[in-house]
Amino acid sequence: MIESITLKNVATYDNEGVAITGLKKINFIYGVNGSGKTTITKLVDKPAESLFDDCDLLWQNGLVINALVYNKDFRERNFGKGNIVGVFTLGQASKEQIEAINQMQIALAELKDKGIKKKVALDTLIATKEELENEFRESVWIDIYKKYETDFKEAFVGFMKKETFKSKILTEFQTKITKPKSYDELKEKAKTIFGEAPTAMNFITGIDFKRLIEIENDKIWGKKILGKADVEISRLIQKLNLNDWVLEGKSYLQEDETCPFCQQLTISKDFKKQLDNYFDETFTIDTTLVKKLAAEYNLIVQNLLNVLQQIESTEKNYLETKLNVEKFTAYLKTLTSQFISNKEFLGNKIKEPSRSFELISSNEQADNIKKIIESSNVAINIHNSIVSNYAKEREDLIKSIWNYLAEENRAGIELYRRKINGMERGIGALQKQYQSLIESHLDIDKKLKDANRNVTSVQPSVDEINRILKSYGFFNFEIVPSKIAINQYQIQRQDGSIAESTLSEGEITFITFLYFLQLAKGSTNQESITEERILVVDDPISSLDSNVLFVVSSLLKEIIKSIKKNEGNIKQMILLTHNVYFHKEVSFVDGRTPENGDTAYWILRRNNNVSAIQSFGMRNPIHNSYELLWQELKNKDNSSGITIQNTMRRIIENYFKILGKFGDDDLIKKFDNQQDREICRSLLSWINDGSHSVPDDLFIEHQNMTVDKYFEVFKKIFTQMGHPEHYKMMMGEF
Repeated sequence: MIESITLKNVATYDNEGVAITGLKKINFIYGVNGSGKTTITKLVDKPAESLFDDCDLLWQNGLVINALVYNKDFRERNFGKGNIVGVFTLGQASKEQIEAINQMQIALAELKDKGIKKKVALDTLIATKEELENEFRESVWIDIYKKYETDFKEAFVGFMKKETFKSKILTEFQTKITKPKSYDELKEKAKTIFGEAPTAMNFITGIDFKRLIEIENDKIWGKKILGKADVEISRLIQKLNLNDWVLEGKSYLQEDETCPFCQQLTISKDFKKQLDNYFDETFTIDTTLVKKLAAEYNLIVQNLLNVLQQIESTEKNYLETKLNVEKFTAYLKTLTSQFISNKEFLGNKIKEPSRSFELISSNEQADNIKKIIESSNVAINIHNSIVSNYAKEREDLIKSIWNYLAEENRAGIELYRRKINGMERGIGALQKQYQSLIESHLDIDKKLKDANRNVTSVQPSVDEINRILKSYGFFNFEIVPSKIAINQYQIQRQDGSIAESTLSEGEITFITFLYFLQLAKGSTNQESITEERILVVDDPISSLDSNVLFVVSSLLKEIIKSIKKNEGNIKQMILLTHNVYFHKEVSFVDGRTPENGDTAYWILRRNNNVSAIQSFGMRNPIHNSYELLWQELKNKDNSSGITIQNTMRRIIENYFKILGKFGDDDLIKKFDNQQDREICRSLLSWINDGSHSVPDDLFIEHQNMTVDKYFEVFKKIFTQMGHPEHYKMMMGEF
């Protein structure tokens, strides 16, 4: 069944086009000649023609069935070549054969219905699966790719599209994962591996603080270095605590006896001897040691500081350094401060050997510096190992990153996989069931075609056409077998002459339509007489008198009833007409149920040579010709000025002149003042001129202001004549 028809860029349909949506089993389209009805029938008949490239037919569930179209092309195609192709129907079949065929048709219909439902369920599940896949693809893209793009982009090379990234993460999820590395480990390693190929790094030289610590711990610093105690002068020196002062003054003694302080001749040889005896060899050894150790200590400190400051400077400027420069600098500052203090202590000890000092131990800071250097060298060693085996390390890192991502998002991936697996099992089961239904349908369809071939005949359709012709007074011709072709027929007069060239337009139209109805029930092909089909009928009563009009409508109403009951192989009908009376007659099936869910109505109009359509749903807009005129006025925006003129004239003519027996002067006199009378007179002149002097609105341009102005006067006529309620009722203004 056709669900919608779209027409665009063809005939009177412009580039905006017209969409006929919501088609039902039975569809009535009313439209005057030239409004675009025949174009619709041609599209359904031959949708593949290039003329209809911008048009479209939408079939229910995507299932295209045979469309049988009655229009002018059908009449010319079947009654313009001398012979009529025979129509196969169920002819000499027994009751049992017909029943068997009917049962096979019912079985096919049931299988088709089940197949459609199964296909809908299958398509729905496939769509749901696709939706879930799309949601998951977006989720992993945002929650994984975007989150880790900055740190691990190199690992994503080759998978930087949403679909490939999703597939990769699912593949990694199925891989057996050992304990994944941490994010921090991966990020740190990625700094080395990714980007430019890394180069080997030099190890940081280790620092030996052993000798420095030994000097700091020497007992000499705490020893009070004094002169010899058994010398006579020692009691005075030690009593006055002048040991260091005397030692320093001793260096100023001269060769003679002059005192370096008072410049008197007080320094005797005996005094010099006592001083020499007081500062004996032991004293000299100790003070010499102090000087020696102090000098060595200061030299070591200076060398150490040079090395440590060089390390600090180098690593600060090295972007890829493995040294914790911040900590290293802090330790170095503390160590430098300690060295400065110790240097001062050493100078004091040299000057005052009798005093006891304790140097600040640099052991703790030395350990800190050694540890931080060792840690850096470990990292450098790892880095250099990576450098020496870069390709393998890079491959291992990428694997580790994907393993980490899969494990980090395991819960969400597992949930997705469970849902997808369930849907895939469901889709597989539905596909199997659907395929089974298709195979069963093909099997029964083959049997049905074989049965049709055995019992079909063209004679019943010929007999039926001749019967209807005689029933309605067409006695002067009939259909008879052709003398020159098998399964072809001719129209013959009573005297035996071929009648085709002498038939009237009405006779050709009627017999063509009867042939179309037989073709709707059967087929020119034996195997396809029971195939499902839709009927599209375009003005079947042109050139027919009123009696035949009711015959045609009666025949079509029988088909309409069968379609609504879902009986037979005709599943849908689209009927197009310009005749109000035929439309009213053929659409009247049951007056007690004016609206039916299987029926839909449209009115097709052409304005400024462009077709437009208006849907009325289940409500029939055509009740009688007078109501139709008012309906045209209510849809003035979709009508041309000439159509409106003609419509106003016919309404006034029907309501006031024919029924009310009023003339133009009677209408004009009802207006109170001269201005209104002139407007009324001009309206009557305008509508008569518009409805009689111009046959086609294609070449007419009108002012909307003029139309609106005369609409007002048209309304005033009903008011002045005392019929405002009638105007309101017909225009739907209550």
